[in-house]
This record gives sequence, structure tokens and C-alpha cells, in this order.
Amino acid sequence: MKKQRGAFRRRSDLFEALPDDIVISILYKLSSTASSPSDFVAVLLTCKRLNNLGLHPLVVSKSCSKALAVRAKNWCEEAHRFLKLCVNAGNTEAYYMLGMIRFYCLQNRGSGASLMAKAAIKSHAPALYSLALIQFNGSGGLKNDKDLRAGVALCARAAFLGHIDALRELGHCLQDGYGVRKNITEGRRLLVQANARELASVLRVFNNSPSPPSSGWQFHNHQQPRPTPPPSYQTGAPNPPTNPSDFDIQLFSDYGFNLTGRELHPANRFLVEWFGSREDRFPGLGIRICSYKGCGRPETRKNEFRRCSGCGKVNYCSRGCQAHDWRVHHKVECAPMEEWVGHAIDDVDEEEEDNMNGDDDVVDNDPTVEINEGEVDGIQI
Repeated sequence: MKKQRGAFRRRSDLFEALPDDIVISILYKLSSTASSPSDFVAVLLTCKRLNNLGLHPLVVSKSCSKALAVRAKNWCEEAHRFLKLCVNAGNTEAYYMLGMIRFYCLQNRGSGASLMAKAAIKSHAPALYSLALIQFNGSGGLKNDKDLRAGVALCARAAFLGHIDALRELGHCLQDGYGVRKNITEGRRLLVQANARELASVLRVFNNSPSPPSSGWQFHNHQQPRPTPPPSYQTGAPNPPTNPSDFDIQLFSDYGFNLTGRELHPANRFLVEWFGSREDRFPGLGIRICSYKGCGRPETRKNEFRRCSGCGKVNYCSRGCQAHDWRVHHKVECAPMEEWVGHAIDDVDEEEEDNMNGDDDVVDNDPTVEINEGEVDGIQI
């Protein structure tokens, strides 16, 4: 027993002999690459020295979004205090995360928008996109507080930094002349470019990982039957995941392909859990949540979000969320089955009538778009 105590004391002395700078550099690397908060917190709970050095400003200033991904069910004063500690250290991800929580969940609009603005100043693309949506919707204010030109400018900056949803939103704005001079050709070019960037990001994930990610990435052609996931995909489970939230993007319909399974940003996951877990957290009477399950943004006033023009049953905070949800769920849910059957019968009758009249006109449905170099508001996209 004495020998074991002596060996343990010698090992602990070796750790205590390490300079603080070395320990801080190790914790810095850990906080910037952690895959979940538990990876980082487990180390801080090891001993008092690691706990103290783990909260050093240099360490928390570079904590990644996954290390700050607090869950709504675990939200408490200690979690709030930790995020504020990261904010005080200048952590850009903490600016955005705490800003979203304060703006939408805690309904502290001024403080939340200020934190997101600080992240945007540091060229944080998700913060720029969120601020753009606030400007488009006039969130936190009245309907007349919308600033479409500011929203377009913020979207253009986020798109320039590589934010795909911002690029898609900007393309829709140009197509519709929403806050910017209408340019259908340029808008369509940006939409195609957004699809191309999404495809490149997916291929990058596959190239960098020896096996499919646990969230369930799949890529298949619309023209072929949906393939069954290979046995290598079913790691640790008898069946592949079937939760709709795990298969939540289909953004390549222009090319005839589907991509399913996108990892949500921790801020969006927090909003989804916050407003979905308890009724007393609902933003208010008559206030709706964005119908896209991967967003979680609520209205800040009645009728802030736009409804679907087809069925009027769903609402979205942005065109990007509408495009996501349309390809995932709403495309088959928008019109009642009776309408589908009625339209199908009408189409068959019209086709038979055209054939009887000798109408052989061919409709060109080729979606190919010529992509040219261009600028949007002086920013090269």
C-alpha cells in the first residue's frame, strides 16, 4: 500500500511540475477541437489545477461551437455564466450562441442583437445571416422596422464568406427583386452556385472521413429507388436512423439528386429544443415557430413570418427555410390528397383532348443555366 501511494505521489508531482503555459496550450487545443461540451468539461473536473487553467481567457477565447453546444434541457445559471465568460474573453462563437439565446429564448432583444453584431463584425457568417433575417422580418420591432436593403447587404457579406443559405437567400432576393434591383439571370446563377457549393461541401466530408458520419449522410438519384444503407452504416444500431430531423436537407433537386442528413448549428438546435420541450417556453399566444424543423426561430410579433401560399398552414422565417422544408416534407403535404387526385384527372383529360386535336407541342423543361462571372453590390460571389 505504501509503495502504491509513493508511486501515485511521484506521478502527481510530474504533472504539478509542468509549467502553466504547456498545460494552457494543451487545453487550448482541446477546447478548439472538442466534439461536444462533455469532452472539455470532463477534463476540467479532473482536478483543481485543470479547472482553473481551463477557464483561462486564452483557452475559452478559442472554444469551438461544439464545445459551447449547451442543450436546452441543461440550461441553467452556470451554463449562462460560462457563455458570458467566453464572451468576455472575445470568443466569436460564444457571441453568436449567447446572442441567439438572448434574442429569441430570453427575449432580451437589445443584448442579443448586440452580441450577434459583435460576432458579425468579426466576419462570423451565421451571425451575418441571422442579422439579415432580423432585418428582413423586422424581428424585435414593428412591421415598418424592416430594412430590406440592409438585409440584402448582410446576406451578400455572409455569402461572400461561404454561407450557403445566405447565398441561396440572396439568389431569391435577386430573382424576386426583394430589397435589390430584380435580376432573374443573376439570381438563378446564385441559386445554382449555392447547390454546387453544397455538393462540394458534402464531397469534402466524404473524402475526409473513412466511413459515413454518424448523422447519416446519404446521396442518391431521384430517378432510382432509394438505396438501403449498407451494413457499415448501421454501426451500433440494428436499423438506420429514421428521425425526420436526421434527414433534413434535399437541396439538389435541380440536378435530380437528394442529399439527406445535415448537422444543425448548436444555436439552432438549442432553439428547436427550447421551444419544443416545454409549453411554458413558447414565445406567446398567437406566436408561431418557423415550420422548418432545423431552424427553431420564433416570431417576435404576430404574423411576422410569411405563410405558404399554397396551403396557408405553414410559415417560414426565410426563403432558405422554405426551400429546405419544401424538399423534405412540405412538397408532399402542401395540397390535400383530394386536390392531387382532381388535378391528376384534369391533366389526363386535357392531355387526351390535346392528342385528339393533334397538339404535339413539346415543352422544354431543361433547367440548365449558363453560369457567368459577376458581382452583387460590389462583392464578388
